[in-house]
Amino acid sequence: MGLVLLVPLVYLILALGLIQGQALGAEAGARHAARAIATAADAEQARDRADRIVASIVDEYGLDPDAVTLSVACRPAGGACPRPGATLVVTLRTSVVLPLAPPVLGLDRLARIPLEATAVHKVSRFWGTQ
Repeated sequence: MGLVLLVPLVYLILALGLIQGQALGAEAGARHAARAIATAADAEQARDRADRIVASIVDEYGLDPDAVTLSVACRPAGGACPRPGATLVVTLRTSVVLPLAPPVLGLDRLARIPLEATAVHKVSRFWGTQ
């Protein structure tokens, strides 16, 4: 009886640990990308910084590089983004495949947990003027 109860409990602990680790990676990626974009000198440098941060987060936290997307928006909407004085909203989306999900019959695609992390950072009024 103990074995019957122990196996699902161990699987649950493994799955939750994997989800938590990848959630921390997504949150760190969104936060660091928002800060890097807001402090960049221009739009090209901001894009380059964001790409390097996402690549670093993918490596460090073991995220699936094909499942990671980074979106950047500014509040209030309209105009170029990032822009001086805007509030930058960076969202990093990824998904976690549950452990031991076989690729047979597409079960690995069905056993994915979507994760999303959002970070907000204020862009300086003097952004792009340095």
